[in-house]
Order: sequence, then C-alpha cells, then structure tokens
Amino acid sequence: MRLFHVSEEANIDVFLPRLPARQDLDPGVGLVWAIDEKHLPNFLTPRNCPRVCFHDWAGASDTDRKRFLPMGHPCGIVLENAWRSAMESTVLYVYEFDPEGFVLQDANAGYYVSTKTETPVACCIIPNPLTELLAKGADVHFEDLLWSAADAVRQSTLQWSLCRMGYARQRF
Repeated sequence: MRLFHVSEEANIDVFLPRLPARQDLDPGVGLVWAIDEKHLPNFLTPRNCPRVCFHDWAGASDTDRKRFLPMGHPCGIVLENAWRSAMESTVLYVYEFDPEGFVLQDANAGYYVSTKTETPVACCIIPNPLTELLAKGADVHFEDLLWSAADAVRQSTLQWSLCRMGYARQRF
C-alpha cells in the first residue's frame, strides 16, 4: 500500500499532527492525514478547488457505471469552469509516506491517519494537475456549477466524495 499527502507547499520535511476541525473526530487528538493511491486523483487539484469525485468499485451498479464512467475510467472528477486555469498552472507536491503507523480512517474516501509526526519518504512535483489527472485515467469534466453533479453522484452506487464544496459557486 502507498500513502500520500498533496500540498501546494514545497519542501515539507515533517508533518506534525494537527487537531481536527471535523465534528466527528476527537478534537483533542492531533492527526497527520494521508490518502491511498486509488483515491489520490481526488486531491490532484489546488487545495480549495471544489470538486465532485467518484470511483468505481465492486458494489457499483452497471447502470451507474455506464452513466458516470461510460468510457470505463476508474474514477471521475467534476470541476468548476472557473478553476480550469488553476488546474493547468498550480504546482502540486505529492509527498509519499511509509504506511507503517497509519490506520484507516475512512475506506470510502481512502483516508488514513497517524497520531505521530511523519517524515515523507519521497516527493513528486506535479506542474499541471489537469494533465496528471488525465494521465492517471480520470474522467475529468468542467461545469459552471457543481451542485447537479453532486446531487446525482450522491444518489448513485459509486464511491464518492464531495471536496471543498464550501468554495463552490452557489446554486441559483
């Protein structure tokens, strides 16, 4: 298993546990977050880029596969048109961790956490996130608003994640 952390920040030598802001986690236990390789495409965007992400998996219906991933892509990402330029120009740094010490936090999202300081074992520079997503086989679409896509994927049998939707353009 390979675990990663994506950042717009270069040269991070160590990752210190941070107290979570999420209501469903213990606010007194600091965590270092990582993502598994399958779900890495969900994070190959600028940090605050709103996105609707979805993945195929064994429990998905054929109907949903045909609707959301018609070309057989393993995953799809819907982004706002307003973020296209940033997707082509933001430099990302993908830090890789030794998975020892991490525990699964959310299988659907591919999140792993560690309660100790973590040192990356490697770092890869991504000069163009959009090109990287396409190279990883993601089906990428741009739309003016994300809410219809978000509503549709929530009702599907695919694995899905809605990221940074607080930054999405609001419904009319």
